[in-house]
Amino acid sequence: MSSEYESTDYFSMQTDPLSWPSVNESSGAGLAGQYQLSNLRAIETESIHIIREVAAEFERPVLLFSGGKDSVVMLRLAQKAFWPGRIPFPVMHIDTGHNFPEVLAFRDRMVSELGANLVVASVQESIDSGRSVDEGGPDPSRNRLQTRTLLDAIAEYKFDAVFGGARRDEEKARAKERVYSFRDDFGQWDPKNQRPELWSLYNGRHRAGEHIRVFPLSDWTELDIWQYVGEEGLELPSIYFSHRREVFRRDGMLISVGPFVNARGEEEIIETSVRYRTVGDMTCTGAVESSAVSVDEIILEVAASRLTERGATRADDRVSEAAMEDRKREGYF
Repeated sequence: MSSEYESTDYFSMQTDPLSWPSVNESSGAGLAGQYQLSNLRAIETESIHIIREVAAEFERPVLLFSGGKDSVVMLRLAQKAFWPGRIPFPVMHIDTGHNFPEVLAFRDRMVSELGANLVVASVQESIDSGRSVDEGGPDPSRNRLQTRTLLDAIAEYKFDAVFGGARRDEEKARAKERVYSFRDDFGQWDPKNQRPELWSLYNGRHRAGEHIRVFPLSDWTELDIWQYVGEEGLELPSIYFSHRREVFRRDGMLISVGPFVNARGEEEIIETSVRYRTVGDMTCTGAVESSAVSVDEIILEVAASRLTERGATRADDRVSEAAMEDRKREGYF
């Protein structure tokens, strides 16, 4: 994707986002002397403001990092927020043990290159300690088990603010979230007991044992994410781009053949060109048929899609009409 920002080194500029150029300014739009931000730079500025607010207000924040596209964008925003200093809080991955190997390799390399402090909270360790119980039946998913592991890690490290990459356009329960989402001392979320956020004023008040989930990407869409990836030249795991893979169709989704999930009697295994719109547990994350091998091609696909990424590719959201909200009430992301 061509970009008017390609020749600009943002990290060598002032950290104030208002010093960055805008598409409208460079094209001569607007009144003389009036500064206008493009949509991407406006939401980027908002997100950076939120990240800085949390760093200033809380003692022990942490950024959830799965290796997926949203968390990669979050890392870039955190870089910009504190450049030329290092990101002043750790990143944490909740590892189900059923992750895509390409994503785990990307996660480790990305964190190493940034020099960030990575905390890995293991669902398998929660099972081994008796804190969680693996689901029975064929192809058990560990997606729901992440909640216990996440809450235990928050308590162990005494994190009081947890950055997440959730966006309001993903799912109707996530559309109910505030930017600062209060969680009680059990880690639970009550959608009817959230604080007003008028004029972008955020209330982070909490007692010991309570914490705040923070969603700087709340106002972003999937299309915004991909356009930002293109403009910033961000690297993503290879599974986001079209590749050949053995899959089978289950509940209208293409599930990858792997060590944690297998085709059942009537499910035919085929090899076809697919890509992933979201990253998660292999047992409940579906692929979509696609020939898109570049960011530009993916942007065209996303712009034409009428299904959200979770609606199209996440089996865990199909358990019930309120599946996501039920998990979030328990402490899920």
